[in-house]
Amino acid sequence: MTGIVSSSASIGFLGPSGTFTEEALRSEPGLARARLVALPSFVAVFEEVAAGRVDYGFVAIENSIEGSVSITTDQLVFERELIIVGETVLPVTQNLLAPPGVTLEQITRVVSFPVATAQCRAWLSQHLPGVEEVAATSTAAAVRQVASQAEDASDSAGVSAAIGTALAGSLYGLDVLAASIEDNPDNTTRFVLVTPPGNGVPAPSGHDKTSVVCFQSSDHPGSLHGILGQFSARDLNLVKLESRPTKKGLGEYCFLIDFEGHVGDEIVADCLRDLHASLRSLKFLGSYPAAGFHGDGIRRAAKQAWVEADIWIDGIRSLIVPAGTPVVPAGTPADPREGNP
Repeated sequence: MTGIVSSSASIGFLGPSGTFTEEALRSEPGLARARLVALPSFVAVFEEVAAGRVDYGFVAIENSIEGSVSITTDQLVFERELIIVGETVLPVTQNLLAPPGVTLEQITRVVSFPVATAQCRAWLSQHLPGVEEVAATSTAAAVRQVASQAEDASDSAGVSAAIGTALAGSLYGLDVLAASIEDNPDNTTRFVLVTPPGNGVPAPSGHDKTSVVCFQSSDHPGSLHGILGQFSARDLNLVKLESRPTKKGLGEYCFLIDFEGHVGDEIVADCLRDLHASLRSLKFLGSYPAAGFHGDGIRRAAKQAWVEADIWIDGIRSLIVPAGTPVVPAGTPADPREGNP
């Protein structure tokens, strides 16, 4: 996300220090240089951005195991008028963290953010069957809570461990009792950078993603097919399709769609124009550079392709003759009568 955020900007994220969110933030040089503000919850991040007390919010939106993060999705779709201006994908390694000297056999409860706990369900069932699970507002908050309880000699609720980052363990004085306890080795989380629309939509980069929410006028046979047909007709590739309750009645759903392309592309604009005209409502959630290992290479190739295309089109336009100038096809023989005395 280099160039999106200035060094003087502020970014709110789920704290305290040591969360996966902070780890993802610091993996992006263009974001890590900003002023980072730790906040107590996802909702607090959105509130601070909406109120203008921070310029951007950085939040998890999707996990490869657990799917969408409902809090983030609901805030973007129903609660706030914010747009996505960037995304980051982070491989997630979960660790079981405990106070020094604690063994696996002593643990009676595990504290963590519920999404993180769910990512380790099989490991917990195998190694800590029947253990009490306690929810925390973040993985780092869980680590801090366990560290605090270890210092309180009056705590009689048993021996606690936390699921979180190795960074949080080192920050709060816990040891890694078991590393990489996530059930899926391909566990990854997608994070997004959000801001008020007035801060602007990033320019097309050559490898972009657009996110929208489609609200149907009515639920009838073929309604979803009609929406998807707009993308298919223009050969726009969908990368995510998810239905969400509209919260207005049982059986009423809206559709969240991520697809390749940028609102600055004419074909994307044409698609969104038709959807807006045919749906009860269409909410634009942003056009932004797509994350991914090959993203920068794709953007560089696209930039070079644009340069070559500009040269090509400029060459064609150079052949245009001024208005009113007669055009004589090349190789046309001159009229023999012309120029005769």
